[in-house]
Amino acid sequence: MQFEPVLTKGIGKVDLTNIDVYEAQGGYQALRKALTMEPQAIVEEVKKANLRGRGGAGFPAGVKWSFLPNDGRPRYLCVNADESEPGTCNNRTLIYANPHQLIEGILITAYANRISQSFIYIRGEFKRGAEILMKAIEDARKKGYVGKNILGTDFSQEITVHRGASAYICGEESALLNSLEGRRGEPRVKPPFPAVVGLYGCPTIINNVETISNVPHIVKNGWEWYTKITANPSNPKSCGPKLFTVSGCVQRPGNYELPMGVKLRDVIEIAGGLRPGRKLKAVQPGGSSTPMLTPEHLDVPMDFESVAAAGSLLGTAAVIVYDDTVDLVDVALYWTRFYAHESCGQCTPCREGTHWLQRIFERIKAGGGTEADLKVIADMQTQMAGTTICVLSDAAATFPVSLLKLFPEELDRYIKRAKEVRPA
Repeated sequence: MQFEPVLTKGIGKVDLTNIDVYEAQGGYQALRKALTMEPQAIVEEVKKANLRGRGGAGFPAGVKWSFLPNDGRPRYLCVNADESEPGTCNNRTLIYANPHQLIEGILITAYANRISQSFIYIRGEFKRGAEILMKAIEDARKKGYVGKNILGTDFSQEITVHRGASAYICGEESALLNSLEGRRGEPRVKPPFPAVVGLYGCPTIINNVETISNVPHIVKNGWEWYTKITANPSNPKSCGPKLFTVSGCVQRPGNYELPMGVKLRDVIEIAGGLRPGRKLKAVQPGGSSTPMLTPEHLDVPMDFESVAAAGSLLGTAAVIVYDDTVDLVDVALYWTRFYAHESCGQCTPCREGTHWLQRIFERIKAGGGTEADLKVIADMQTQMAGTTICVLSDAAATFPVSLLKLFPEELDRYIKRAKEVRPA
């Protein structure tokens, strides 16, 4: 596949953590251009580019920016670098290898939305990433890109790196805000939404690292250039470059930058394909919280609408591949343990349901499963999904329900074995 990298260009070839190298590659030129534009013109440029949030939901970034009320309150930008979805590590790559791209994106976004204070909320384990970002911010400050009257203009900007407490739930935007304010990392009831009542009760934009890293390229090259980056021209709603994290049963797991809309088949092949002699069993296209796809879906374009039409979600584009050697009941037990551990406990369906699922799969694996367990798993779709403040509960039920729907024989095998050894 012929594709010129955008977000990862130069990574592995030059040291883009060095601000002089980044500038030599054209870095901060988009900021200089942005500062000659009207802020609203930048918002409109991002809208026309159809930049969709890369954190999972896929909501149009420019539309989200336009929700900020102009009522005199301070405005804030929070960059979500928590990256807690299992199977995902694309934001980490951008932070570790090209932090100035993110900083330039923050500066342009802040200027476009008349924001003077931005925060990068980074996962606590990413200590090295936090250190890289703090050094890059100070280097940018010395060059006049951060601080007061940037490049001789009236625009001023401060960027603060905040290390979180390493909870999965803090990847949810309102839980992130609570954590940033020093509260428990629990989701807030919405509405009001963060764009209206966010950090410190003020209008707040929340986008993830990959989303903000796209902004300099849109401003520098224009929205028309951006919308042409696609492998599925029939869907203009999903375009631009996308980082796919491919893991599981492939020969070259890692991060791959590809155009939005690339076929699932091509994503797997670019990651080296399956091991010799193995057959594809299933794929989670967007991380641990997304329903499985099967070999019949290999030609599905990897964009938001196409993956949804196939019965799953693009999510964070963390493509987890399972071949015919994988016991999916083992996978279900792994995911249910994870979500039971990470539930904040605020909502009863999630607090109780995640542990119910964990215990059910532990019992099935131990040889004590019954048909009644399968009925409970099926009921979890209605009992847990859509009944809580955030979607962790939905995510926890997703894989078990997907397993029951697509691969009932895997569960039946354990139930049958349990019957054979159970006393009469």
